[in-house]
Amino acid sequence: MKLSRFNIVIVIGFLAIVGVIIMQLFIISNARKIAKKETEDKIFFALQDVLEKLYKDNQTGLLVSNQVERISENYFTVNVNYEFENTILEHYLISEFQKKNLDLDFEYAIYNCSSDQMAFSNHINSNGTKEPIKCPTCFTKQPEYTYYFAIRFPDIEKNYFKNLSQYWIFTSVLFLVLIIYVYSVLLMLKQKKYTELQKDFINNMSHEFKTPLASILIASNYVKQQNEIKENPKLSKYNQIIVNQTNKLNEHIEKILYVAKTESKQMLIDKSKFELKPVLDLVKDNIKLKYDKKIDININVDKAYKINADEFHIYNIVFNLVDNSVKYCESNPKIEINVHEKNKQLLIEIKDNGCGIPPKDLPFVFDKFFRVTRKDITNIEGFGIGLSYVKKICELHKWKIAIANNIDKGITVTIQINQKDYA
Repeated sequence: MKLSRFNIVIVIGFLAIVGVIIMQLFIISNARKIAKKETEDKIFFALQDVLEKLYKDNQTGLLVSNQVERISENYFTVNVNYEFENTILEHYLISEFQKKNLDLDFEYAIYNCSSDQMAFSNHINSNGTKEPIKCPTCFTKQPEYTYYFAIRFPDIEKNYFKNLSQYWIFTSVLFLVLIIYVYSVLLMLKQKKYTELQKDFINNMSHEFKTPLASILIASNYVKQQNEIKENPKLSKYNQIIVNQTNKLNEHIEKILYVAKTESKQMLIDKSKFELKPVLDLVKDNIKLKYDKKIDININVDKAYKINADEFHIYNIVFNLVDNSVKYCESNPKIEINVHEKNKQLLIEIKDNGCGIPPKDLPFVFDKFFRVTRKDITNIEGFGIGLSYVKKICELHKWKIAIANNIDKGITVTIQINQKDYA
């Protein structure tokens, strides 16, 4: 199956996060080994210092062989080789552990050679408090020693975890990021599926509607030519209403198809060189034919500019803008279309005397389906995609478009055509 760029990005992102987590776990593992080695060394040196103090009290020297032996990760034995007091041993253990910053609970036992048993002592917490020993069976005898003591650290693993707390916090954050990423990807995939279903529905629905609408238009135009209709003003009026509403519905369907095409990236432009002025004149003529009211449209062009663009779409976007100027004018529409050069760019300015746009809505007027807040919102037709279409066509031509309220009344829409696209 061919992977799309979307799927590739998802896979790469997932692998990157998993890779970072694996690397973080590897760092934690190494940090644990280092912490373990450091703690064992501190314990060994602390027990060695305790042993030296015991020998110093007895005024004898240390044995040549190693007297501190690690039996397991949390269990050590110390061969003293002579009899000693448990209270003195306990004092030395507490003081030396404090010197080495060993914040560990421990418990110890002393071997009694006369009874051949381990004489259990206290469980000493890291804060210095004493409790009865918790695990007597954890202490085993060492047959090769005569005088020795054993020490056990029951919570040494917790100490490792505590020392690595910052690593665990960072790892938890990474796991949280991974969970959020996976959840977001699932939502995007679900949304993508719904979007594809929506586009399929729009395409099918639009095409299914266009066929009967075409039949209605053909039938209406045929009926219009009949003498019975021509001689009856009322029937002629009703037939004209059918034609007008069918054309209006057809326009809405074309806009829905435009949305489907832009979302599926099927919209293409076919550039060719043509003179701009005749296109503007055609827009003017068609606007005046569309509305049964007085409309003043003045076209001012410096010279006969030729532009390199898609003539069909350029006509559509200018028609859309002028149509909006007429539609949103409360009095007699007065529209100026000025074409002139400025800063090595060709500007098409469409200025009207309409009701303007609230400043809070200006940044969003080119957004798809956005409707400007107006008092007469119930009388406004359309889907709010006309200006988004205009913006899309400008982007496909790599032009800029801007909209601003006039100082007195109405708005001015400016299309900036690049120097390479006109002559």
